[in-house]
Amino acid sequence: MVPRAEFDSYYGRPIIKPPSWSARDIAGYFFLGGLAGAGSVLAAGAQLTGRPVLARAMKVSSLGAVGLSAAALVHDLGRPERFVNMLRVFKPTSPMSVGSWLLSAYGPAAGAAALCAVTGRLPRIDALATGTAALFGPAIASYTAVLAADTAVPAWHGAHRELPYVFTASATAAAAGMALVVAPPRESAPARVAAVLAAVGEVSAMTAAERRLGPVAETYREGRGGALLRTARILTVVGAAGAAVYGGRGRAPAALSGALLLAGSACTRFGIFAAGVASAEDPAYTVGPQREAKAREQAEKAQAAATE
Repeated sequence: MVPRAEFDSYYGRPIIKPPSWSARDIAGYFFLGGLAGAGSVLAAGAQLTGRPVLARAMKVSSLGAVGLSAAALVHDLGRPERFVNMLRVFKPTSPMSVGSWLLSAYGPAAGAAALCAVTGRLPRIDALATGTAALFGPAIASYTAVLAADTAVPAWHGAHRELPYVFTASATAAAAGMALVVAPPRESAPARVAAVLAAVGEVSAMTAAERRLGPVAETYREGRGGALLRTARILTVVGAAGAAVYGGRGRAPAALSGALLLAGSACTRFGIFAAGVASAEDPAYTVGPQREAKAREQAEKAQAAATE
């Protein structure tokens, strides 16, 4: 019998079009949006538990992060009016449409909360804005994972179940890191706990995603994506350990641990972005999973027929 030929695409070209997004803009948008959303949740918790310095600092950092995130998105779109045009309709089945409306609702709330916190005025509006920003915060932190997984990019779509958990945990790590950098140790206990939980969650979700992806997980372990994700794991784990052990002992070790967590979260987003591009450029990662799924389907049909 003639051996089965190895697959290759037409003239070796990619089967699907690799993402045309700018890594700096969109991966930065993923990271900054996550930092803003999780930071608003942490700010609301700090306000409720009597940690005014932490609450004020996280409100201001969340406003700055969401502002930079929106600027990165608009820059990648090319023209500012394109973002405005996305608000002409609301399409629940489109992650980009839902995300645009989320940003439009979250941004003013985060801005009002930060302004009230800095001026110390309008406490009722401050409470309302803080609660609204915290309500939208988890969606802001995680919807970009749905946006990426809704594409045909193998490394993103194949991990559509785990990617939101990865992004949420990474966002929590970033917010905890920011809190450790900007707040005094006497108020940062919740951030230290969040850092440990986020590190455990991110490592667990990434491991589950790689297990589900099968051969496509090579893009998460090799090349630029693999290097960034390995660095992210080291930075996040070391940062969380430093926060747990030394974060309450002084401003310097707390700030260093926070910086490691922030850097780890950024590396996670840029690593996942790079892995997605690599998986789209190699035809084997597009056809391989399709063949495996087809083989499983045929095997299940044969087994069902044999048992009848």
